[in-house]
Amino acid sequence: MDRMLLERALLYRVLRLRPFRPEDEAAARAAHRAMEAEEFPFLLDYVPNEPWSFYLQRRQANRLGQQLPLRWVPTTVLAATVQDQLVGRISIRHQLNAWLARYGGHIGYAVVPGFRGRGYGTEILRQGLVVARAEGINEVLVTCNVDNVASARVIEACGGEFESIAEGDDKPKRRYWFR
Repeated sequence: MDRMLLERALLYRVLRLRPFRPEDEAAARAAHRAMEAEEFPFLLDYVPNEPWSFYLQRRQANRLGQQLPLRWVPTTVLAATVQDQLVGRISIRHQLNAWLARYGGHIGYAVVPGFRGRGYGTEILRQGLVVARAEGINEVLVTCNVDNVASARVIEACGGEFESIAEGDDKPKRRYWFR
């Protein structure tokens, strides 16, 4: 087995997607602060001073289609961990509204800055596609900013088929389909 296949097999065995837990609070809040400089929300619908238990309850309710903010759809948000260390997250939208169908897609994922360049993004997306299919999403749309070369590589490494560039949002988006 060549080195790249071995590394991928090891990542599959060590990276886990799971719901956020009470003990994730400090790491999740730190990841959110770290990504603020990139203007990318690590924690979705985050309220900085609210109790962590409220945030977790809202994530569960949103997954079930309850307590949805305006223009949101039911969404599963999962922590990506390696040996219980938070390295990223993924959000899987169960359906698309007009904006998501054009710009946002079914899946959004993030890797905490200190953990980038190790293959975690690819494994997060790969496992997230399995979760999306388990939710009944057979054709999965994933987008990224046109200038996000790393994310485009991750999507393509997972088998995303480039469709088009969507203009008109804040930044143009590359659109990929997994069929």
